[in-house]
Amino acid sequence: MIQPVDAIGPEIAGGIRGVFFDIDDTFTLEGRIPGASFSALWDLWERDITAVPITGRPAGWCDHIARMWPVAGVVGENGAFYFRHDPVNRRLERRFFIEPEEMLANRRRLRDIADEILHKVPGSALASDQEYRLFDVAIDFTEDVPPLPRESIDRICDIFAEHGVTYKVSSIHVNGWFGDYDKLNMTKTFAREVLGVDLEAERDRYLFVGDSPNDEPMFSFFPHGVGVANVKAFLDRMTHPPAYITERPGGEGFSELIGLILARRGE
Repeated sequence: MIQPVDAIGPEIAGGIRGVFFDIDDTFTLEGRIPGASFSALWDLWERDITAVPITGRPAGWCDHIARMWPVAGVVGENGAFYFRHDPVNRRLERRFFIEPEEMLANRRRLRDIADEILHKVPGSALASDQEYRLFDVAIDFTEDVPPLPRESIDRICDIFAEHGVTYKVSSIHVNGWFGDYDKLNMTKTFAREVLGVDLEAERDRYLFVGDSPNDEPMFSFFPHGVGVANVKAFLDRMTHPPAYITERPGGEGFSELIGLILARRGE
């Protein structure tokens, strides 16, 4: 049963060591980062509470995020890699799920499949951030194109499936890739290799915040999975919904959650 986020009490809040969170329409609102959500991220940083974005966005964006945001690192392209910036040695550490040679071959195949999708699904387009991606192809259905109906989104998914492509639907794109990775697998790897944490044993000490079907593996795994209010639009497509839902959407919901957690920790 999904509960309002206010159901997270002091006992749960006091045990939280970190927050994993999606970016688009979870940390952002209407395509931008609200001041309130970025301030909430700094509030976590200043209290030594780990924060890690877990996103479908591309490697080019994640380089910037790892270097310049107050985060411990970032998992990108739906789990294809993590990046972490080492400020002492002034070095960006990168961990990939797939070897570079296989990645290049996959990219060529995926672009052919993307061309088929663009031909068969009128109104769809390559995501505007596609040129910054290493591992997947992203088909835009609402970010920089007029919103497509659900039938068109389903057709995009069907074409990916016909070619044996793994795919996930976010709030703005359908992402497709070859490989059995996802957000959760790379998040576990990041936690083990960077944070020194076994998430299987400590999953109740971390929050995950998301908004769409591609966050389902995370909602399924974390007992304290939180959906921002706009996740309600996708609940009928989800087998594993979040445990809690905020009152407000997007980045405002993210800020609402972090403010509540810190208040109930007495911080």
